[in-house]
Amino acid sequence: MQEPVSSDSAFEPEATRRASDVTESARANRGWWDRNADEYQVEHGTFLGDDRFVWGPEGLDEVEAELLGPPEELKGRDVLEIGAGAAQCARWLAAQGARPVALDISHRQLQHALRIGGTFPLVCADAGALPFADGSFDLACSAYGALPFVADPVRVLTEVRRVLRPGGRFVFSVTHPIRWAFPDEPGPEGLSVSASYFDRTPYVEQDEEGRAVYVEHHRTLGDRVRDVVASGFRLVDLVEPEWPAWNTSEWGGWSPLRGNLIPGTAIFVCVRD
Repeated sequence: MQEPVSSDSAFEPEATRRASDVTESARANRGWWDRNADEYQVEHGTFLGDDRFVWGPEGLDEVEAELLGPPEELKGRDVLEIGAGAAQCARWLAAQGARPVALDISHRQLQHALRIGGTFPLVCADAGALPFADGSFDLACSAYGALPFVADPVRVLTEVRRVLRPGGRFVFSVTHPIRWAFPDEPGPEGLSVSASYFDRTPYVEQDEEGRAVYVEHHRTLGDRVRDVVASGFRLVDLVEPEWPAWNTSEWGGWSPLRGNLIPGTAIFVCVRD
């Protein structure tokens, strides 16, 4: 579960677990990322870099992982990055000769992409309603973008499959589902199970009137696999990055202590047949 950065609004959001539908989740998360994009980029920008492709807090880099394929085979490929933030991954893809499009629900996040620069298109849109024609892309990717925050992941996956060409690959990373059973703490207090892994009730932060201002949705590992299959993809790999010795940083509940004991990220490699 991601540990959100507090917004600078007057109230302290109340954290709870309750239902949150597609509309409320999208509205809440668009607002949260618009409000907190500046702080997020300041806090994590150095780790992410301007033009690196990092799959998660462990620091697994696409240069090494090659989950989209060998870098030399990316040249000339049309690639959609979903939940792009400041488009660091798209910028790396462009440097390999690919033709990326960076999409995010947050206008403010995309303003940071403009600030850093690049010649590829930036699109502000919901991942559940992609504004592209069928078969527009060879590849799609999402590093912690969109899927942890949507109430209907099959809707997003189906849309991604629609805009991919036959044989296209979609690779996405999310918080490893096992983390939902543990407190979102980087220290020893985050090593004891405190909740049911099988409780799918969304994590919601809400204002004084009960309106959601941040939402994150839990799916078990089996749920994620079934979502991939239900959307028409074929799952070809599930990567659980181990914590590398060089990474001494903490990112919310991710840390060397926890990372050496339990997985923090799950990466799904899917193919559109």
